[in-house]
Amino acid sequence: MSYLTLQEYSRKWIFTHQSMPIPDEDLELIKPMSAQRSAQFWKENISPTSPDSERLSSQDWPQKKSNWSNEVNWMINWEDDELGLPEEILEHLDWQDDVTVYFCYEKYNVVETKWQVFKKHWKNFLFYDDGPILLARKRKQALWFNSEGMVKLGCR
Repeated sequence: MSYLTLQEYSRKWIFTHQSMPIPDEDLELIKPMSAQRSAQFWKENISPTSPDSERLSSQDWPQKKSNWSNEVNWMINWEDDELGLPEEILEHLDWQDDVTVYFCYEKYNVVETKWQVFKKHWKNFLFYDDGPILLARKRKQALWFNSEGMVKLGCR
């Protein structure tokens, strides 16, 4: 099996937290990958050797400065109940709502969803902000979040 149910997912609370509830129809579109499938995805799309973004090698595409064009603060918007994703992110990722995206926490923890769902519930995904990378199927653009409240905008 390639996916876990949300009930099986070790971090399911970030999507079911009472302070930021996600409607059932969106929860159905949040698909944590199994550890094996996550590892394969990470190996093919992030790094063949590093287990997380803190230990990427100089050969891995995220470590190449030329792949990143800008860096913006996401924490200000995250802390404000009224604000969505920073405008710079939305301009960088001009994706259609039905594009499949992958939020890569680390080698064994990747969550698949749709861009529309991520845009609406990005604050839930960022309860864990220790270096996750957002990618999309058949798209070059990428985001790399860090726990200091910044996100790099770039292309792989």
